[in-house]
Amino acid sequence: MVGPDPSAGEVAATMASAVLGTALAASAAATAGLPALAVAVAAVVAFDFFGGAAATATAAAKRRYHGPGTTPWRRVAFAAAHVQPYLLALCVPALEWWAAALIHLLAVAGACAVAAAPPVLRPPVAFAAAVLGSAAALLYLPVPEPLGWLAPVMLIKLLLAHMLPRAAPSEE
Repeated sequence: MVGPDPSAGEVAATMASAVLGTALAASAAATAGLPALAVAVAAVVAFDFFGGAAATATAAAKRRYHGPGTTPWRRVAFAAAHVQPYLLALCVPALEWWAAALIHLLAVAGACAVAAAPPVLRPPVAFAAAVLGSAAALLYLPVPEPLGWLAPVMLIKLLLAHMLPRAAPSEE
C-alpha cells in the first residue's frame, strides 16, 4: 500500500490514517442507518482513500509513482482508475449517479490540469483543484451526509498526495 521499502513511520502513518478514516466513515454510515452493504462498501472505500492519502504522500510512494520511467499522464490514469464513487452510488441509493460522476470528473480533470501544468506550477494547480473541487462538491452536490468525506478525501489523495512529486524530507 505504501510503496517500495517504506519506513516504519510511513507504514504507521498510513495504517493509522486508513484505520481511523475507516472508523469515521463506517460509523457515520451506520449511524445514518445505511444498509449493511452500504456501510461495508463505504468502509472499504474509506480504507483506500484515507490510507491512500497518507500512503501516496510518502517518500516510498514517490519512488514508485514519480521515479524513472513514470510520466504525469500515467499518474492521471491512476487517478482515472479510481471509480469508487460509482461503487458507492450503486450501494447508497441517496448518492445519485450524476453526483458520483461529477466527483470522479473533478478528480480526473484536476489530475489532467496538474499533469498539463509546467512543473513549477503543479503544486498550486493541484491545491487549487483540490480546494475548489472540494468546495464545489460540498456546496452543490447532493452527497448524503455520511459520505461527505468522499470528494475532499479523494481529491487530497489523488491531487495533493499522488500527483505531486515531493514527499516530506527524509530523516537524517
